Amino acid sequence: MTAMKLVADGLRFPEGPIAMPDGSIVLVEIARGTLTRVTAAGKVEVIAELGGGPNGAAIGPDGACYVCNDGGFEFHEVNGALVPGDAPANYSGGRIERVDLKTGAFKVLYKECNGIPLNGPNDIVFDKSGGFWFTDLGKGRGRTQDRGGLYYAKIDGSMIKEVVFPITSPNGVGLSPDEKTVYVADTIPGRLWAFDIKGPGEVAPQPGPLPGRFVASGPQLCFFDSLAVDAEGNICVATIFNAGITTISPDGSKVTHTPTDDFITTNICFGGKDLKTAYITLSSSGRLVSMDWPVAGLPLNFLNK
Repeated sequence: MTAMKLVADGLRFPEGPIAMPDGSIVLVEIARGTLTRVTAAGKVEVIAELGGGPNGAAIGPDGACYVCNDGGFEFHEVNGALVPGDAPANYSGGRIERVDLKTGAFKVLYKECNGIPLNGPNDIVFDKSGGFWFTDLGKGRGRTQDRGGLYYAKIDGSMIKEVVFPITSPNGVGLSPDEKTVYVADTIPGRLWAFDIKGPGEVAPQPGPLPGRFVASGPQLCFFDSLAVDAEGNICVATIFNAGITTISPDGSKVTHTPTDDFITTNICFGGKDLKTAYITLSSSGRLVSMDWPVAGLPLNFLNK
């Protein structure tokens, strides 16, 4: 196992890490309902109490943090591990929120698309034009499970668009270095899909019954969670059950695995010198860790470039 360094523990199901220029990590705590900052010294500070289930986060062109809020999960403790389940009794609905990182003030930008409620917004990435792609995984409700989709929206609240529907359980989302491809990690099948981008919020039609162009699956039983893309265009997918990060080449021909010690490893981002430090959320055990990474991360719009 590659050496992991503990950055912070005691977190309540961390996700959505963002490596900030000052050395801090902004992330969400889904079970705590917060947007949180972990300082370079490892101190944990709450930025905003959002409620629900803040899940994915990204810095927008205005410097604000945009959060996918899934509305909450019913959490269970299993042998000391925190595990998410179905929609809770106090499920507050899915939404996209804008958070001012300096003041903690926040507002809801979107709660629906075309009159259809957002059920479980999950992950988010900004393109160079300043719009953002995001996934909605949906919610489980006992005997039923929503199908999800891929969406595109603008930060001023003027436009939200359902781009691809249905996808079984869309989770991680990321862009290729040339922004000609948007990738979506499909959790329950453990598959990575690619979509050819024709313009902001526009993808090429997909022939046949599959939601997108198949890239790769995990090498064994795994759920795919959130992802980041490296500078060489490889897709680094956080992997549940087969705990760790599954790195997939753009054409799917090469799949490698970097193990961790938490079976619910949910996300990865890149920071540090030359973006060669990986920050990884180990969610069931409530930890944020770092490790040296062999390939630099792809600089993110409005954060690293």
